[in-house]
Amino acid sequence: MTVLSMNAKGLSGVARQQFASDNYAGACPEAMHWLAQANASGHEPAYGDDRWTQRATDMLRQLFDIECDVYFVFNGTAANSLALASLCQSYHSVICSPVAHIETDECGGPEFFSNGSKLLVCESQSAAAQLGKLTPDAINALVTKRTDIHYPRPKVVSITQATEMGTVYSLDEVRAITAIAQKHDLRVHMDGARFANAVAHLGCSPADITWRAGVDVLCFGGTKNGLPVGEAVVFFDRKMSEDFAWRVKQAGQLASKMRFISAPWVGLLENDVWLHNARHANAMAQLLYTGLQAIAGVSTLHPPEANGVFAHLPPEAVQTLHAMGWKFYQFIAGGGCRFMCAWDTAPESVAALVADVRRVMGGYSATA
Repeated sequence: MTVLSMNAKGLSGVARQQFASDNYAGACPEAMHWLAQANASGHEPAYGDDRWTQRATDMLRQLFDIECDVYFVFNGTAANSLALASLCQSYHSVICSPVAHIETDECGGPEFFSNGSKLLVCESQSAAAQLGKLTPDAINALVTKRTDIHYPRPKVVSITQATEMGTVYSLDEVRAITAIAQKHDLRVHMDGARFANAVAHLGCSPADITWRAGVDVLCFGGTKNGLPVGEAVVFFDRKMSEDFAWRVKQAGQLASKMRFISAPWVGLLENDVWLHNARHANAMAQLLYTGLQAIAGVSTLHPPEANGVFAHLPPEAVQTLHAMGWKFYQFIAGGGCRFMCAWDTAPESVAALVADVRRVMGGYSATA
């Protein structure tokens, strides 16, 4: 049964906004404006030789204040998998968190596209690890665990910013990780599916949290931030992107009409729309967190630093909320519930979810 309610504009008959994923949201108006402009511009060269791809690339170089190499692909799995494959040989390994998207949700993509590079999951039980973060000590332990020829040689450290647990690496944390990586001659990859949300939380420049901090390549997520489709793979060390264009083509990620992926990036980057979208999503997560904290029987895991809220609810309450039409996931956070806010999440939608959680928890407490 489809549950209908009011949307952000108060129009009835529209399916309610959900909190399962920021992928549920549509594309922001600014992105759609430039998509329409690209469509109206007549014939354009194919495979990325168009004016829109050049413009978006130049805007990203300006944003990061560096002459980086930029490649546009369809989705995050391709971005991460191809970027990691470009940094590894088949006998190498990639160090990552146990909850990293490349480990849990990319169907072996990084291993496939690297012809077998192994993911090495950190075994740390530290407080940082519980928040989805890697630490220098955990990285060092894996690198030095074995050095014999039978062990897949560590070559890359992959960190997620913001993490799958909704936390954000500070500038000092990123610098500490890149320092230990450099000590062991490892490259640093950043999965930035929610990079915009992390920058919004930190209040720093994109350059400071990436290449100036020692990051070699960033997968800059656009889809979760208001684009219809498309991620940007940004190589700050241009030597590492040698032959990457051929890798993209071979993987089926080279769009013939590239302008329809790159032009919406113009809308996202112009006037810092990407940052405004992220700030709004983060603010809605804070609003949701505050509301859930006030409900008896709901246990929030930690304060949100990006656009996700994690909480434990009784199984019966979860089932009731799902039956009421609310969508959210439980596959992360040790069985807890993950609620994601998006660039377009309305305060009214947050209020509606909080009201239903309160109502359900009230009934649960009365029968417990």
